[in-house]
Amino acid sequence: MVMATVLRTAGPTYSKSGALMLITHSGEYAGILTGGCLEGDLSERSRAVLSQGSAVVTSYDMRGPDDLLFGLGSGCEGAMDILLQRLDPRGDWQPMDRLAQAWRAQRAASLVLVGRSGDSRWPSGSGVFAEDGVVFGTACADRAGAASLRVLAQQSLAQKSGRILAQALPGIDVLALYQERPSRILLLGGGPDAQPVAELAAFLGWQITLIDHRPHYARSARFPAARAVLDTGPAGLRELLASEQAPFDSAIIMSHHFATDLAYLRVVAETEIPYVGLLGPIVRRERLMAELGAGAARLRSRLRAPVGLDLGAAGPESIALAIVAEIQGTLAGRESMGPMSRKQA
Repeated sequence: MVMATVLRTAGPTYSKSGALMLITHSGEYAGILTGGCLEGDLSERSRAVLSQGSAVVTSYDMRGPDDLLFGLGSGCEGAMDILLQRLDPRGDWQPMDRLAQAWRAQRAASLVLVGRSGDSRWPSGSGVFAEDGVVFGTACADRAGAASLRVLAQQSLAQKSGRILAQALPGIDVLALYQERPSRILLLGGGPDAQPVAELAAFLGWQITLIDHRPHYARSARFPAARAVLDTGPAGLRELLASEQAPFDSAIIMSHHFATDLAYLRVVAETEIPYVGLLGPIVRRERLMAELGAGAARLRSRLRAPVGLDLGAAGPESIALAIVAEIQGTLAGRESMGPMSRKQA
């Protein structure tokens, strides 16, 4: 396969530095970099990379009339540098294999990936992993350079962000690539309206754990995309949170049973889960907060109740969309989630 990585962008582009796409021998691809503007051309260019083995950096400038020079007519109005590198057994499928392992293990990962290079010891597509300093894509003995690149990768991991670094080593531009761990969501209630929430969350690649106190709802067949489906209710939630090492990013309380929702809230109030959604009207929320007592103060700043964005939702599917959209925006740090058309740039 060929791995296409966005190194650098300028102007409005569909994706930013660090976005990845895989391209096969037949031209099929997984992932998306430009919304269809360049994928066909990238597939063609990848054939040479597959046959020759050497990584290349290809540049596109689609700003204004210059786009006509490429004959693509995309109208995307941005510029991108994209690294194309071959993945094969000889190179242990790196760095994609390590990134996939980290994702499956629900760990964040970071590496430094060499883009443009004037140093034969560090060809384009080579790099260093932050976790253990393992070098891939090169047989160089530049230990000092490898140590310096690992420090950059570790900084990216600590800062939870990636960035392009020009002249990180003499004659070498690199991308500090950061991959977040998958978001983890707790669905506390497994009624019919929880199913579309789980389906949308799974579509986004989130890890789903569902708990219900009713065995006829808590069945894996009803939630095939969930990592775990438990019929242990609030008591099981407490045990789960005590045993899990990776934190949950969000919890949606939607059992439609007052006493059970209250018990879930008592447990969740003791955690640091940043987004807590509660299904139901405001009057029900206030009754639950009153019953919760001291725990209400620990929960108020994180609680979204009624849960979801105001999208005019009226049925289970549209309500699920409103819930998942609010979680996405909150976890992305968006305090205001108005229409994109109101953005100034």
